[in-house]
Amino acid sequence: MSNSGIHFNISERKVLLRIFDVLSILLVLYIVSNWFDFDYFTITKVKWTWVLVLILYVSIFGTVFELYDLQKSSKIEKIATGIVFTGSTTVLFYLLTPFFTPALPDNRFQILFFYFAILIALFLWRTAYITFIVSPRFYKKVLIIGETSNIEVIFEAFKDSDPNYKIVGFINCEVDKTASVKFNTIKEYGPKEIREVIKKENLSEIVVASYSSENITSEIYFTLIKLLEEGFPINEYTQVYEDLMQRIPVQFVGKDFYKYFPFSRNNQNKLYLFFNGLFDVLLSLIGILIGLVFLPIILLGNSIANRGPLFYTQDRIGKNGKIFKIIKFRTMKENAERSGAMWAKKGDVRVTPFGKFLRHSRLDEIPQFINILKSDMSFIGPRPERPFFVKELSQMLPFYETRHIVKPGLTGWAQVKTRYASSVDDSLLKLQYDLYYIKHRGFFLDINILIKTMSTVIFFRGQ
Repeated sequence: MSNSGIHFNISERKVLLRIFDVLSILLVLYIVSNWFDFDYFTITKVKWTWVLVLILYVSIFGTVFELYDLQKSSKIEKIATGIVFTGSTTVLFYLLTPFFTPALPDNRFQILFFYFAILIALFLWRTAYITFIVSPRFYKKVLIIGETSNIEVIFEAFKDSDPNYKIVGFINCEVDKTASVKFNTIKEYGPKEIREVIKKENLSEIVVASYSSENITSEIYFTLIKLLEEGFPINEYTQVYEDLMQRIPVQFVGKDFYKYFPFSRNNQNKLYLFFNGLFDVLLSLIGILIGLVFLPIILLGNSIANRGPLFYTQDRIGKNGKIFKIIKFRTMKENAERSGAMWAKKGDVRVTPFGKFLRHSRLDEIPQFINILKSDMSFIGPRPERPFFVKELSQMLPFYETRHIVKPGLTGWAQVKTRYASSVDDSLLKLQYDLYYIKHRGFFLDINILIKTMSTVIFFRGQ
């Protein structure tokens, strides 16, 4: 079937944004250099490295300032700050690296031309993207086939994942149809209406979200088989969920769990593990040096607004369930847990005034570089949890202890994608991200996490 609507997948839209960010900047700079008295940045065969450096800076700082977050990119008011920060930082670094970029111009107005050309280019292109690409004509329209008990959870999960992904209806597969629930936002269709809905709504794909294949009736089964033979996309819910949300829906994984966890070969790849260990050592040494620079400020702040011991140690679970002592700058009042272990939460009254600053800036994490040097931890991995909570959560959350097949990390996929865990539901969400990291672990994902961690620190998203 060839009537499915035109749409861009998540990866395609991110590539589209990156390519046209660069092209729009180069185009505006070319126009400015020809129409105005501007010769600081000119594209020539001899100076092609200037272009490469500019592309590199735009790509890196665009990622750090979240220009490629599809939710933010769908609204100009949400992306405007990122555009300004990206343009400002790109120009600053470009001017400060004259060995790879043009020498500073005698006429300082050239720098203003350069700066505003980049800002105007990004604003024009992003406005065009929001107007034309983030519009109903490019929505990916989907029909869900599954039990009603799943539909609401699925709809809520997908609603905020991708602004261009729209569930237009569902077909209930539950045996007891009297249990069917009506939704105000999505329409229920009957099995006989599948082809009609595809044509009427211009569907892009069908997603099957059933706990048991026994619930898929023969009528639905043969219709899906025929559609598949005609080339219409039919996908299984957990795979779509993983691709869209970049986490693994463990709550929907059953006895055939082994199908969902073909863990990354990099977990056993000697070359990857060697370089991973090497970078751990290098980053730890750099982190400790940075910590020494901030130490006088931390000592002063601790003595004034955080009186008591500077360091705090606590038992955590490491790789293969091994217990180790994690080291942090103390952020809570002394004896904060005299009545037993408690979940940390936003606005926690146990946190001291200076402790709040340490948490928001992530400076309290600096001593953990010592844990990394001792090989208790890695720079990137699932955050290590306390034995009490591991015991509690492993009884409630499926596959929770799977997190321990790799070293815990100072930062990780869950840390850059969601908030601090303060409940079982939060821990389930973080577990989904942690398992996604273990499954897809590799150099590119590690670099992505490293860049997103910079965003977390810059925007003071620590808790």
